[in-house]
Amino acid sequence: IYGSAKNGWMNTDWQEPTDTIIPLLDAVIESIPEAPYREGSPQMQITSLDFSSFTGRIAIGRVFKGNLEENKDYMLCKADGSSKKVRIKELHVFEGMGKAKVSKVRSGDICAITGIEGFEIGDTIADLENPEPLPRIKVDQPTMSMLFTINNSPFFGKEGKFVTSRHLRDRLYKETEKNLALRVEDTESEDKFNVYGRGILHLSVLIETMRREGYELQVGRPQVILKEIDGVKCEPYETLVIDVPEELSSKAINLVTLRKGDLLVMEPKGDLQHLEFDIPSRGLIGLRNKLLTATQGEAIINHRLRGYDTYKGEFNEVINGAIVSSESGKATAYAIDRLQDRGKFFIDPNEEIYKGQVVGENSRQEDMGVNLIKGKKLTNVRSSGADDAVKIFPKIDFSLEECMEYIRDDEYLEVTPKNLRMRKINFR
Repeated sequence: IYGSAKNGWMNTDWQEPTDTIIPLLDAVIESIPEAPYREGSPQMQITSLDFSSFTGRIAIGRVFKGNLEENKDYMLCKADGSSKKVRIKELHVFEGMGKAKVSKVRSGDICAITGIEGFEIGDTIADLENPEPLPRIKVDQPTMSMLFTINNSPFFGKEGKFVTSRHLRDRLYKETEKNLALRVEDTESEDKFNVYGRGILHLSVLIETMRREGYELQVGRPQVILKEIDGVKCEPYETLVIDVPEELSSKAINLVTLRKGDLLVMEPKGDLQHLEFDIPSRGLIGLRNKLLTATQGEAIINHRLRGYDTYKGEFNEVINGAIVSSESGKATAYAIDRLQDRGKFFIDPNEEIYKGQVVGENSRQEDMGVNLIKGKKLTNVRSSGADDAVKIFPKIDFSLEECMEYIRDDEYLEVTPKNLRMRKINFR
């Protein structure tokens, strides 16, 4: 089978492009055998969850053995070894992009079950008379946390539809119904919530989804979750893999070792150098931006969680300060031009900014307050060619994940449906 995912076609002859992917679907049906039927007492392990405002939580999994039927009683086998009687109200199988209601499913079918309560991922739905639980699957525990709070910036409520703490609270707790790796905790403040997830990507997907739904919120800097194991302070570690051109590998190694990373493997891989590191998870926060900048965007970066190990202490890297707006209003090209030699900017001329907003990165280590609202004083005397044309470098555009990694402990990231802004929590 040949085809182009970009152009959306598949065919058995690569020289004859089509306008459909049906040949691929036909080949799947012809070539891949259906799941074998296992006879015996019914067993189904819950491997995923969904949520419906009409039916509540929905259990999803593949029937391992036997058959399941609607309106029949079964035994739900829990993690602690206990069992409880449950009744299946409805059975659905997946068809295309939706679900189809059925009265019975057989071994090998993937189905969604409504009507049962109090289940978790890994629980087994088994025979009522002779329950046999399947070996449990583990859900990875969160390794990172972030503070979520309402947007209280000067631009509060201008761009979002859902802006109150009640909206934020309801949305976060609703997400935990189907996002099992996510955990939400209340804090002493009614409008702040600690949200625990499996890394920056996991949390950023939630934030981006809420943003598209019309929510306004602020988030703090990601923090790794520390644990005490056998009386020793431990933190999560990751295996970091970087493929980079050989002449740039030393820059990558230097950046990772500054963040307590240990080089495990260094070997050539075609035109690239293949590097593997063992690094604390907190060392990855903000590392991607620096690696891509140092390697002119040529580094290929992947990482996965290894587990918990001994805490390695504080990092000793140099961090540049922020350029912070000291006034609210519209930024002028004249003011930005005068300050370009002091750092890099994250805003364009004529952009609305407010006091306390992080508008750039200082070339030095301390924060710097600047007035970007100030325009040029005009006089009625002009000499030909006396004014230099204003030449402003393009602003640095950050994605959501890049903003989350960039902010410091004393900063919030303001997230609205239209904009991402970084700001100081307390700025005078």
